[in-house]
Amino acid sequence: MSVLTAIVPAWIRQYKPSWLGVDVLAGVTLAAVAIPEVMGYTSIAQTPVITGLYTIILPTLVFALLGSSRLLVVGADSATAAILAAGLAGLGISGLSPNSAEWVAWTSLVALVCGALLVLARLLRLGFLGDFLSASVLIGFLTGVGISVLTGQLPDMLGIPKGTGNWFEQQWSTLTHLGDANGWTMAFAGGTLVIIVGCKLINRKIPGAVIAVILSIVLSNVLDASSQGVAVIGPVQGGLPPFGLPQGLDLSDIPAVMGVALSCFFLIIAQSAATSRSFAMKHSERVDINRDILGLAGANVAAGLTGTFVVNGSPTKTEILDEQRGRSQMANITMVAVVIVVVLFLTRYLTNMPVAVLAAIVFMIGLGLVDFRGLRRIRAARVSEFVIALLTAIVVFAWGVEEGIILAIVLSVLELVRRAYTPRDFLVGVSKDGEPTYTAAEPGTESLPGLVVFRFDSRLFYANASLFVDRIQQLIAAAPSRVRWLILDCSSIGDIDYSASLNLEGLIASLHAEGRVFAIAQADPRLLEVLAKLDTLKKFDNAHIYATVEDAVAAFRADAAAPAS
Repeated sequence: MSVLTAIVPAWIRQYKPSWLGVDVLAGVTLAAVAIPEVMGYTSIAQTPVITGLYTIILPTLVFALLGSSRLLVVGADSATAAILAAGLAGLGISGLSPNSAEWVAWTSLVALVCGALLVLARLLRLGFLGDFLSASVLIGFLTGVGISVLTGQLPDMLGIPKGTGNWFEQQWSTLTHLGDANGWTMAFAGGTLVIIVGCKLINRKIPGAVIAVILSIVLSNVLDASSQGVAVIGPVQGGLPPFGLPQGLDLSDIPAVMGVALSCFFLIIAQSAATSRSFAMKHSERVDINRDILGLAGANVAAGLTGTFVVNGSPTKTEILDEQRGRSQMANITMVAVVIVVVLFLTRYLTNMPVAVLAAIVFMIGLGLVDFRGLRRIRAARVSEFVIALLTAIVVFAWGVEEGIILAIVLSVLELVRRAYTPRDFLVGVSKDGEPTYTAAEPGTESLPGLVVFRFDSRLFYANASLFVDRIQQLIAAAPSRVRWLILDCSSIGDIDYSASLNLEGLIASLHAEGRVFAIAQADPRLLEVLAKLDTLKKFDNAHIYATVEDAVAAFRADAAAPAS
């Protein structure tokens, strides 16, 4: 690999001038959607509004120059913002309050630690860690985040105080204060929802959130909404982001945020990797996940050094960029340029924007995270996965986002082990034309009179080896005719460990003691190599190793037709 290839992203090396016009237009459109979104995410992260805009500037630019994906949009994200806020609130640090300079310093520290963890993941090539959050668990997790986010916006949309305590206590507080709701606040929130939903129904490309923000600012000024009891954002700091380490914190504070950073770290890898892969597959392209991790590491370090919070790959904004026919990260760089113009010249116009408008925008974001369609598909495909997704969602909104991400990882690994422990197994039959057939391996069945061909759909390891032997013995004991040959279809058994090899040797010995033949078919060369190293091959006649199941069945038939000696 040349130095140029190693340093310069593929999208830059392959860029065509003809793409520029499309990318600029896509970037401007993306900015129109992203600006109100990231401002809304600050209400989740509980940081000043300007910090949301800062997540787009340097972090997005750094990822564009370091990452692999030509479409992935990096910036503030609702899920990581929710983890961040919940985690910092749980630290119990005296005097640490949301939206304060100290709070922002701690969010920046979390971003820096996330960046360091992502650098370590890149050095160790840990991109595969994202695979340990299954799609079903991720859907459940994001659904839980969505419920937590949208219900958290209701007090601001109604103009009532936010409740304290756990999720159930907060919802009870909202219900008991409905009589105190402010009509003007509800009107601004309701109008925002109508505009956003209406624009989506007319054309998804219309930036309904931007229209709602502009109209609300105009109406708020004309009607003097603050005098009617409508909470407004107030003065917004303008200018480019600061640059430097978080003020008032040092290395001794890192252990305190490690749990929050690890939770964000796993979600960043899982969500960003899934987003990059899905859009790369859509366009028949390849994506280097480990290089994307490097880009995400740089983006989070940039966030930590510019006074903002953790950033992540955004599925929704990436989808918008793809819909706008964006060709490369040049579209994201265009978005950065638009945001720079906003922070330099337009922040003063945000002062009188009602808080209810931002809350309504975030409410719609949260609603979008609740994946009803995905949950229905999971339930139809596998009930056990649906239960795991549902349990993850409930833990996230009822107990906490950080607990939810830990549960999501644990449940994903347990589900992986469960499937390997109890894989599907099949009885391989032989059709009239000689082709193999596959049916569930149930006692009382056989492949041919005197023959059982068994397929086990998993690698053999210590946890499932006894189950493997038990199933075979049950099939042999309940077969309609005495089993003379057992053929093991190894097409799905890619590996075997030492414990499982002992179980296999015991099975072979018992079959031989009963005068039966044990054969293996369609084994990968690596499996045969492992069996040889474990001395398992010495336990039976090497002549009974066949390239295909058909060859093994033919050998059985020939043996059955041979005259008895």
